[in-house]
Amino acid sequence: MFRPCVRRLAPYGRVTPGVMSTLESICQCTDNPSVLERHGKDESYHECIPPSVVAFPEQVDEIQAIVRLCAEKRIPIIPYGTGTSLEGHIQALEGGITLDLGVKMNHILDENTIDMVAKVQAGVTRKQLNTSLRYSGLEFAVDPGADASLGGMVACAASGTMAMSKGTMRENTLGLEVILPDGKLAQLGGRTKKSSAGYDLTRLFVGSEGTLGIITNATLRLHPLPARIAAIVVAFDGVRQAAEAVIYLLAMCSSGVLRRCEFLDPTTIRAFNHYQNYSDESKLPERATLFIELGDATQELLFAHIEIVRDLCLEIDNHAHFNASMDPQRSQELWAARHRTYYASLALKPNGKAVVTDTCVPLSQFAQVVQETVNTVHEFNIIGPVFGHAGDGNIHAILVHSDEDDEEYMKRIHECNARIVDIALAHGGTCTGEHGVGVGKIPYLKKQYPPPTIEAMATVKRAFDPLNIMNPGKIIL
Repeated sequence: MFRPCVRRLAPYGRVTPGVMSTLESICQCTDNPSVLERHGKDESYHECIPPSVVAFPEQVDEIQAIVRLCAEKRIPIIPYGTGTSLEGHIQALEGGITLDLGVKMNHILDENTIDMVAKVQAGVTRKQLNTSLRYSGLEFAVDPGADASLGGMVACAASGTMAMSKGTMRENTLGLEVILPDGKLAQLGGRTKKSSAGYDLTRLFVGSEGTLGIITNATLRLHPLPARIAAIVVAFDGVRQAAEAVIYLLAMCSSGVLRRCEFLDPTTIRAFNHYQNYSDESKLPERATLFIELGDATQELLFAHIEIVRDLCLEIDNHAHFNASMDPQRSQELWAARHRTYYASLALKPNGKAVVTDTCVPLSQFAQVVQETVNTVHEFNIIGPVFGHAGDGNIHAILVHSDEDDEEYMKRIHECNARIVDIALAHGGTCTGEHGVGVGKIPYLKKQYPPPTIEAMATVKRAFDPLNIMNPGKIIL
């Protein structure tokens, strides 16, 4: 069986008292068990595998010194932002040193409203950046459900509800400062709108998951806020009708007007209503639903586009329940609630956990794959809300379980997960649209790509990190 290997090397070094003493001379660090445990477990179902020590660098030269020490001793390094990964990215599979960049490397270095860019340290979160931008008329548009660190979002090629209109982290990352596995500092990209200067190493590091180097700061694209915004909720009789409406919405709405379009199946709406603790009159109908956001320059233009969306949805399903609001507060509340859908899904079971799918398919296949995904969850008799970023074909099934579930139920969970990935791949999709590979998606990466492609990835890894100390065991084994 084909199994690409980065390289068979000598055993990893350990954090000895001498290494610990050197670390303490560089920056604040700790081997307190509770801190180690917190840094070895993300928000996923993956088990806690803590590092040997956690370091809290404040300056780039401190990170460089730590990386040089680790290269000398062949000690693994795991970057850490806010710990919101869903694929086990922060597990210290071989022990080693976790670099927590969220505590002290969290400063906004520059905001330029003319160039529409911001330069931030890796530990800055998306909410922190947008709070700083609130009076500028600009926004950072990539918005995953969690308030993740921007360095982590770059590392996982994250996206969110506005990826359909504003792009993912790949489109919104203009430049990076990274520390390579030998401790050298590299500047990638810049702040220009375009460049043909050599290999596009910026894009290579977007989605690299800490396996090629340590991202210390990022130059990010900003976007103008629309003058007027409308929030729309449309409930359809069936899953297929809601999913098919997305294609027509994308075709009918003017470019830039349709900012977000999210799909939620009836189980997701049930979780949503329960988690938000809505009164009976405020609850959304438990039907396949689209959350839509429109933006335009004037109220008149916005109202015209609302009417286009309304007519289109009612043409697809004349029983559709349509509700629109041009109240900015209503829009904020709707999308804040949408960002909590993952946690609402977990609340369907006491002490809920979840295996999360992250498939993404071409829009031409979206309606079919959504229907098959919902059917698959029902077939396996699993509590599994299905929702996603309909505007770019991204689908999540939250396969909820708890410690009380027996082995047979957990077996169904993992078989359902595999089936959902197979469905997406059969329709020209990918096993992960925005969460990254980590440890959880490695088997599916090998299903998605042929051996020569996987070996090409392993070759890149070997070229950058011949000692395999950068977050080993993620993406490529």
